[in-house]
Parts: sequence; C-alpha cells; structure tokens
Amino acid sequence: MTDSTHASGPQGQSTPPATANPHQRDHIAEAVHREEMKKDQDNWRIFLRLLPYLWPAGRVDLKVRIFAAVACLILAKIINVIVPVLFGNAVDLLTQIENADPAVQALAVPVALIVGFGFARFAANAFQQLRDALFSDVGFHAQRDVSVETFRHLHKLSLRYHLERRTGGLARVIDRGTKAIEFLLRIAMFNLVPTIIEIGLACAVLWIMLGYEFALVVLGTVALYVWFTFSITEWRLAFRRKMNASDTEANTKAVDSLLNYETVKYFNNEGVEAERFEKAARGYEKAAVRSYVSLSILNGGQALIISLGFVALLLMAAYGIKAGTMSVGKFTMVQMYLLQLAVPLNMLGFVYREIKQSLVDMGRMFETLDLNEEVKDSEEAQPLKVAKATVAFENVEFAYDPARKILNGVSFHVEGGKTLAIVGPTGAGKSTISRALFRFYEVSGGRITIDGQDIQTVTQDSLRRAIGVVPQDTVLFNDSIYYNIAYGRPNATKEEVVEAAKSAKIHEFIERLPDGYDTMVGERGLKLSGGEKQRVAIARTILKNPPILLLDEATSALDTHTEKEIQSSLDAISRNRTTLIIAHRLSTVIHADEIIVLDAGHIVERGTHDALLAKDGIYATMWKRQLEAAEAQATLESAAAL
Repeated sequence: MTDSTHASGPQGQSTPPATANPHQRDHIAEAVHREEMKKDQDNWRIFLRLLPYLWPAGRVDLKVRIFAAVACLILAKIINVIVPVLFGNAVDLLTQIENADPAVQALAVPVALIVGFGFARFAANAFQQLRDALFSDVGFHAQRDVSVETFRHLHKLSLRYHLERRTGGLARVIDRGTKAIEFLLRIAMFNLVPTIIEIGLACAVLWIMLGYEFALVVLGTVALYVWFTFSITEWRLAFRRKMNASDTEANTKAVDSLLNYETVKYFNNEGVEAERFEKAARGYEKAAVRSYVSLSILNGGQALIISLGFVALLLMAAYGIKAGTMSVGKFTMVQMYLLQLAVPLNMLGFVYREIKQSLVDMGRMFETLDLNEEVKDSEEAQPLKVAKATVAFENVEFAYDPARKILNGVSFHVEGGKTLAIVGPTGAGKSTISRALFRFYEVSGGRITIDGQDIQTVTQDSLRRAIGVVPQDTVLFNDSIYYNIAYGRPNATKEEVVEAAKSAKIHEFIERLPDGYDTMVGERGLKLSGGEKQRVAIARTILKNPPILLLDEATSALDTHTEKEIQSSLDAISRNRTTLIIAHRLSTVIHADEIIVLDAGHIVERGTHDALLAKDGIYATMWKRQLEAAEAQATLESAAAL
C-alpha cells in the first residue's frame, strides 16, 4: 500500500528527497518549517476570530454562564483530585483496623472517609454535568450566530460568485464549519482545559504527599504521551484531509447529479454518474483505511506509554512500602491518580486531531465570510424614491472579463408607464442589461438611473423592491404553490395571494389539484409544467406589485399555444407599469412603445415595430426569419393533422 510520506502541500509534510544536496535539504526543511509556522499562526487567528461569538456584546446572561461554567470546571477538578486521597486514607485506616483489637475493629470503621469518597465522586460528576448544562447555551449560540452570519453573507455575494460556486461542496464546507465551532468550544472547555488542570493538581498533590520523584514520573509520562500523540496525529491529519476532500467531492457530484436528474436520464448516463461518484467514494475509502490503520498505531503506542508510567509509579510505590516510607493507602492513591488521568489522556489524540480539523473547517468557512461583496451599498446610500418610474441607461459599459466587453455605450430612456423591448441575437448582451438594472453587477462605465437617481447611490433593498422580474427559467422553492406565490410579498393575506393567482390565470388550475394551494411543487418546481411555473412566477410578481417590470425572455421556453396564453397575463400586469421586455420571439414585442436592437453590445437599431420593419435592417431580417419558421411549423402541424 502506498503512502503520502513524500507528498507535499496540504495533504502531507514535504520530505527532502534523498538525491537533494545538503543545501537543498536545508532550504526545503526551512520552507516546511515556515509553512508549519504559518499554519500555527492561522490557527491562532481563527481561534481569536471566534472569541467575539463566544463573548457576544450585549449578552450578559451568556457571560455569566461562562463564568459559572468555569467555576464548576475548577470545582469538579479539585474534588476529582481529592477523591484518591480520601480513598487512600480509607485504605490506610482499614489496614490499621485489621491489626487492632476486635473491639477497636468493631468501632473504628472509617465511615466518614468512605461516605466522603462516594460523595466526592458524585459531586465531581455533578459539577461536570452542571458545567455542561451552563455552557451548552454559549456554544450553540455561537454556532447559530456564525451560521446565520454566513448565510446572510452568501446572499450578499454577487451573482458572479453564485454562478461559479459548487453547491454541494459549499454546503459541506458551511455545515462542517458551523459544527466545528460548537465542537471546538465544547471539547476545549470540557476536555482539554480540565485535563490540564487535573494533571497540574495531581502532580502538586503527589509532590506534597509522596515527593517530587512521583510528580516527575507523572509529568514525564504525560509529556511523552502528548509528544507521541501529537506527532502521530499530525501524520494522520493528512489522511483526514484527504477523507474530507473526497467526501466533499463525492457530495458535490451527488448533489449536482441529482439536481440534473432529467439530463442524466435523457442521455442514459446513470452509469457515468455512478462511476464519477464511485471514483470520489474510492478516494474516501482509501484515505479512511489509512486513517484507521494509523489510529491503531496511535492507540497501541498510547497504551504502551501509559503502561510504562503505571509500572514505574507502582514499582516506586512498592519499594516505598517495603522500605516503610509509604503505606498501602498511598500505593492505592497513586494507582487511582494514574487511572483518573488515563481516561482523559486516552482522548487526547482524538481531541488534538478534532481541534486541528475544526480549525481547518472553521478557516474554510471564515474564508467564505471574508469574500468581498462585489456589489455593496455605499455608506451614503439612500432608499430609492420612485415617482414616475422612469428608467434610463446613460452610455453604460460592462464586461464580465476586462478583455471582452458585453455592453458598449448603451443608452436608452423609458418613460414611466411605457414599454421598451430589447431584442437581438444570442450573446448580444440582452440579459446583461437586466442584470445590470437589478444590480447583480456594477457597471464599469456610464450610469443607470431611475427617476434621475443613480442606482449605485441607492440601497440595493429599495432598488430591488421597485423591480419585479419574470425570468425565462422560473425556479421554484420545494414547497407549496401558496408559498411560492406568497414569496412575492410574504406578509400578504390569503385573499391577496388568491387574487394574484386569478390575475395570472392559474387559480382554476390550482383549485383542480387534490391539495389545492398546498400542493408541493417539487425540487425547483419540477412537478409543474413550464407554463404552470411561468404563471406562478407571474402571480408572485403581481403580488409584489412593483412599479418597474422586467420580463427576461419570459415566454421563450414555451410552446406557441402556451406562449399566447401567458402573453395575455403578461400584458395585463405590464399595464401602467414601466416595462422592459427582453425577448427572443419578436411577436411578443410588436406593441412595445420602443424596440431597441442589440448586436455585440451596441444598439444598432431603435424604433417602433412598424418603423423598424420599414428600415429593412437587422430587425426586419429577424422578423422575416421568424415568420418563415412559424409558417413552416404551421404547415407541419397541418400535415400531421391530416
């Protein structure tokens, strides 16, 4: 089985190759050392970044809980250290009683020590449970705060980011990151810190009661145990990272495949998808096997070190008893201390590995939080004030890539209540105009105004409240039809939702469904037809009741019959609203007040339908081609009917 001993990068530490000269090996070792130092600094930065969530401003109750939990932690460990002393003294008294007169034996049972021993064990456990209960609210509050902040931040990021992201992988990163917060706080508070306190107290008691030799042996055993555990765990982390990377890859492929279920079926590619998923799962399997083999090595080494420490201390105690300098009770006390320390120490490898992994997971999540918002409100941004809803593009320029402009000096003016249609070949920049108006992207030149207000100087919230969009590809939430319509205005009454559905000519269809408005639409609305989804989109836009309407190729994906039905609904909601129609089918825009023709980001023609036909230019050519296609389709349908 191969291993990553000589791997470099995030999957393992670099090892200087045997063929390298001494100078090269020194250089490589120094580079590795710098990389490790950087990782340690990053880990500290991540941990420090977590502190504000752990110590939230304005939450006195949580701060009180932290102080109370720390107090319970300290009390539990102090009592835990007293337990072996009580037990050892009880053993000594019982040993003395065994050699005493029968009358003394009957009276001198150390009841108080035995009861005290039992009570101390209970008290230590009770304080631990109280500590857990007090701190749980703090940990889960921090987890919730970070997850909500991350969720909000993701919605603030630009469309560019969301077009490039991988949904499954991102979901996994956020899920692991938020869980890592609560885990890190709990494991640090409930395992690591208590273990350090207990080791320190135990060594102090052993030093005072038995001599420094016993304390040094305990410290030496613990130090060797920690060194071995950390060293092996660092080696194992490479396999854990590989496991996580493979897990993320497999999850991404699974989510992507299931989201594209129909496409997979269309091309009979179930086998291809299964093979892609299996390849990622195979990587996870290989890393997982290595991880578990290395775990056996870790556990075996830990057991050996603890056993050697046991043997050394018990031999010292046995020689002390033989020399008369130590009692049997002290021998028992030493044994109990080692047993008590062995339990949390056995968790140390797991704790160290999980803390390191938690810091990695949180770091990736914080990287997402650190992503800059491409579109951001300025500090002076004011709410948009809509009066006439006049929209103007003034010499607007835009490029997704600086080397390739999409919009080149686009200018047009739409008076309030009027309709502007934008047509042109694929890739001309039509949809980019809608995205720029909705401020999914910031334009690189010129400006866009609504009633004379530059949209870059107003708040995004107020801008988007003023614009209603019916897109070409309507994606619905996997919820009820009612929820999807009400999404246009979540505080709307049921009567208003029903009225919007009636206006969109979908109410009767919904009423015929067995569950009516409670009918679930499925993932991305797949249970509804294209026309039904479009009507739902129209209904929620009607419910939103915006002064500006943007129809982004709203009927281009529909058949001719459905398009005509939908078009009447679109005409109804466009009435008395400033409307921008981005269209592929020219038959849907012939009644527009003005039509502009885009080509390669330039406006090459503009005017009414009749005026553009009279010019006999690009628009007229497009119109003739679509007429010919429609006539050919009608001929085929007639022939099929015969």
